[in-house]
Amino acid sequence: MKLTPLQTFWGCAVLIVLLLVWTFKTVLLPFVLGATIAYLLNPFVNKICKKGFKRPTAVLCILGGFFLFVTVILAVITPILFREATGFIESAPAYAQRVWELAEPRIMWIQERLGYTITQEQIQTVLEDNVGKALQIGKGVLGGLTMGGIAIVDFLTTLLITPVAAYFLMKEWPGIVSWVKGIIPRDHIATISILGKKIDLKISGFVRGQITICVALGFVYAVALSIAGLNYGFVIGLSTGILSIIPFVGSTLGLVTSVVVAFLQTGGDLTFVGIIACIFFAGQFVEGNFITPKLMGDSVGLHPLWIIFALMAGGSLMGLLGMFLAVPVAASIGVLVNFAISEYKKSPYYQKNDPIENSAQEASQDQSTTTAP
Repeated sequence: MKLTPLQTFWGCAVLIVLLLVWTFKTVLLPFVLGATIAYLLNPFVNKICKKGFKRPTAVLCILGGFFLFVTVILAVITPILFREATGFIESAPAYAQRVWELAEPRIMWIQERLGYTITQEQIQTVLEDNVGKALQIGKGVLGGLTMGGIAIVDFLTTLLITPVAAYFLMKEWPGIVSWVKGIIPRDHIATISILGKKIDLKISGFVRGQITICVALGFVYAVALSIAGLNYGFVIGLSTGILSIIPFVGSTLGLVTSVVVAFLQTGGDLTFVGIIACIFFAGQFVEGNFITPKLMGDSVGLHPLWIIFALMAGGSLMGLLGMFLAVPVAASIGVLVNFAISEYKKSPYYQKNDPIENSAQEASQDQSTTTAP
């Protein structure tokens, strides 16, 4: 099948974009982060501009307030996270010993049925070997960081470039949108504008809604688990909220981790374990029936499996940058695939009648005609 000039044009455009992203993937992260922040905050800038403020002033106010808020939040939660993470590291050997004490009778029962014995010394030897390998890997990583300092430089570069990129993108946002519209082929601007609005609806609905949900769930779980008395509840709660960006994964890991910690913390007090589990069940009920429908509605249309696949594929191909690009790409692909399917169903390839079916219909009509009185 011969490609049309339009198909050739768009195919080359997509290939050029993919080639540029792949070529500059090592330096794109701060710009992608800046673009994400600009995309999230641009509606607030537009609202302020409608009240008579100049765009640079509005951008400075919104962006400054955003980074001030993030700085305050980090200043509050970082000491708590550091304290609980340190406590968890110190208590990890005791928890491991407790797990072994609970599991040993069951392991012995299985060994008796299988006729094979695994001693505690063998398990400890395996653990020591693996810990030794992990320490060697850690020493290698730390050595590379201290010698090259590449990761530190990348972190500082991201920290410095991201606000600058966000500021200029927010400031020039209307001009960028006008420039993009200006290079779209005139014969197809209506169709591309409709597709662009659908993609924007899906991305904004998921990103803004899901980030809000994740932040809310993280703090609610952190506070609730801490009040309930769960060790490391603040860390577990915040981690659950962050991982909730991946549907079902965050809540499942948070529930399992919290129940295990609660069981080990109390020595098997099922009442306390039930309270911890109820916190997660209540959180999921409120989130699924009230928060998500209110913030996201039915306009997002991104299936959880599609999101999980996109995040895993993006992370595998380009690491953290790929995970940031995964959701916009997944939303765009979803809209374009739906559009392609709708166009296919309008084409002769879909609507053309089957010759065999036509012959059968004609034969049945002839038979009905001959048998008619």
